[in-house]
Amino acid sequence: MSTERIIRIVAGFIVLVSVLLGAPASPMYSSSYFLWLTAFVGFNLFQSGFTQFCPLEMILNKYKK
Repeated sequence: MSTERIIRIVAGFIVLVSVLLGAPASPMYSSSYFLWLTAFVGFNLFQSGFTQFCPLEMILNKYKK
């Protein structure tokens, strides 16, 4: 599996879980502060499209066999 695909899967999973935990209408609601995690992941995806800097990509490349 490519690094880019893993990044998309992880980012999508984090966004889905943080929305489930942060949206008041969700049955798994915990705190609205989880929506900040959603915003952080979205911003990181946005900036990495321009700068090619992605912390997860650096971690995955470090441990790539």
